[in-house]
Amino acid sequence: MFTIFAEIGYDLGSDYTYDAKDNIIRFANGSEVLLLDMAASPQDPEFTRFGSLNLTWAWAEESNESPEKGIAILKTRVGRHNKLDGLEVKPFWLETFNPNKGHVHRNYYKPWKEGVLPPHRQFIRALPGDNPHLPDAYIENLKRADKVTRERLLYGNFDYDADPNRLMDYDAILDLKTNTIDAGTNRFLINDIARFGGDKIVLGEFEGLCLVGLTVNTYQGIEVTTKQIKDQAAESRIPFSHILSDEDGVGGGVVDNLRGTKGFLGGSRPLEIVDSLTGKMVAANFANLRSQCYFRLAELVNGHLMSIDLRYFKSNIEGYTEERALSDLEEELDHILSVDMSGQSTKHAVIPKSDIKERLGRSPDFADILMMRMLFELQGKDVVKKAQDPVTIILNRERRPSPAGANPELD
Repeated sequence: MFTIFAEIGYDLGSDYTYDAKDNIIRFANGSEVLLLDMAASPQDPEFTRFGSLNLTWAWAEESNESPEKGIAILKTRVGRHNKLDGLEVKPFWLETFNPNKGHVHRNYYKPWKEGVLPPHRQFIRALPGDNPHLPDAYIENLKRADKVTRERLLYGNFDYDADPNRLMDYDAILDLKTNTIDAGTNRFLINDIARFGGDKIVLGEFEGLCLVGLTVNTYQGIEVTTKQIKDQAAESRIPFSHILSDEDGVGGGVVDNLRGTKGFLGGSRPLEIVDSLTGKMVAANFANLRSQCYFRLAELVNGHLMSIDLRYFKSNIEGYTEERALSDLEEELDHILSVDMSGQSTKHAVIPKSDIKERLGRSPDFADILMMRMLFELQGKDVVKKAQDPVTIILNRERRPSPAGANPELD
């Protein structure tokens, strides 16, 4: 900012002053620019330090690095007393950011890409080539950078991310809709159940490892959901032993109402595996069943061994389309991260569901459907532990590198 002031001829001391103690820039006409720290603070988790501000305009630079809650609180301080010489000044909010998979992707890029950006928001995609004042050397350095950096900073691609803890390759996630696999004839119905008026209620039908049907509803009681599951099972001739519902919370009621179906408890102990040296069943090296299933899902997705080929899509949500649902599914899978707990635990784990909900702004209902489908794979296939490498898990005798350690307390 001070560089820009110098370029346009503003002189420190005569045109403006800078209070380094309070981080305030003051102009001769009485205008002030407040330089605020947006970092999260354990001493101020609710950002009460912004509570007394009365702002005309606000600009969040690198907002992708700022907590979404802090941005939301700061927005409430804009436009409360916007009168200048008796005239109302329209409040203005600006965010600038580089491509990122966090709240800027959810609030700006994704709605813009899908054509559903609210009318009170605008997204302006600015690339390095749009700035005629950038040095040529900067552009050349970007062209020589790694693929992720090039995609993000040179081409403005929001769909690439460099997080090393991401379980699934983004290109492999996109390939789910075009993969050709031998799906098999076994059918399964996997259900993620939400409370009345809560998260989405998602029913996913599979032929083998191919997702062939989706039912997405909200605002309905458990009796309605139970009937939908029963009717879909009858229509698709799915045996009750191939029906699995999330048993946490109200999902347990569905399992109780449909005797013979199975329940999924993500926080329960992982399935035991066979020690190839002794032939005995031993504890799997995962924090819980949910983590075990997500790691297996990642192997299949990255190996192009799963597919999506929807033959039907049903929803009671107005305006919610099949394309939107599949876009949400891809976004959710891309937010499944392993926990980096190096030196604290050797158990593999994915981040808690609450963390994913905070990053996405919603529950990862579609990703959970694919994750729960893995229970049948793990129960029906060889799961072998290589004795000489206690951190390496071999699934179906296909070796994969050891992911980061994990916290066994995660749910």
